[in-house]
Amino acid sequence: MDSVRGHPLLVVIDPLARSTDGESVRIAKDVLCAGAGAKICLPEGPEEFARALARRGHRRPVVIGDDRALLRVVGLLHKERELAAVPLSMVPVGAPAAVALSRALGVPTDPVAAARAVLDGGERARDLLTDDSDGIVLGGLRIPCGSAAARQGGGVYVPAAASAVTPADPREAVEAPDGPAGGLDGHRPWWQPAARTARTALSLLAAPAAGLGGRRARVPGQRLRIEADGVLLADLDRPVRGVSVAPGGRAGADGLRPGAQDALAEVVVHWPDGGRPVRTRARAVTVSGADFHYRADAVVGGPVRTRTWTLQPGAWRLQLPRG
Repeated sequence: MDSVRGHPLLVVIDPLARSTDGESVRIAKDVLCAGAGAKICLPEGPEEFARALARRGHRRPVVIGDDRALLRVVGLLHKERELAAVPLSMVPVGAPAAVALSRALGVPTDPVAAARAVLDGGERARDLLTDDSDGIVLGGLRIPCGSAAARQGGGVYVPAAASAVTPADPREAVEAPDGPAGGLDGHRPWWQPAARTARTALSLLAAPAAGLGGRRARVPGQRLRIEADGVLLADLDRPVRGVSVAPGGRAGADGLRPGAQDALAEVVVHWPDGGRPVRTRARAVTVSGADFHYRADAVVGGPVRTRTWTLQPGAWRLQLPRG
């Protein structure tokens, strides 16, 4: 479907967006209601959110909120195995860092432009990564999950916005549930996953403190075995500084084309000694080693000893501006 003017919409307004930028929410809502029959949903908790989405009927869901709100909707539809059949629309509302993923996906960050794209834009297929625990990744995956990535996008890792190898801040594992990674202005989003065990996370996420005399802290390495489509990129005998994986689309003469059936994920492995990174493209990536954590978009996962991520070409559809 192209234009959705005149078609029924389910507009789900994230409570964090209402509290942080009510004016943008009002503007977007007015534009949407003027162009289509819109049912407004104001969930106050995850149960209400899931219930409203489940009862949408033939209405197309529209999310007004930040990247975490988008991830919440995609996660729920993926869990119900309805993601491929339900085109999604997004009106980003939040600080620039909190909507970095939406911007990277091609959604306008201006509320009027985004709402008009919902009404008059077109569907675009987008790739994602799934893992062997039924998790999903829209924007990017990184190991280790350092604090710089947490600060970019309010905890959502976007490959174009954050380095995959920035040393971690030891405070991040403790502050993540309620601090900077927990939401804007210290507000904790109501869908925030339960806090991970900080003591375990510290051993993997925290870089050593700077030494006495102004010495710069050394960047630690992790011993991981990394395979891309069965090809060994790194083994346990050589520590790695960081790993990043992102849905990359298909490489063509006019650039990457998300949604192509021959799409591949982009994989980058960095070394602690500053050696030349290993870059490749693959359909599946397996990481194994001693208990490690990883950041998949907004969620810190682990500890795990092995995890495989597989690219799913064109697994979901997003309404974007034409052209």
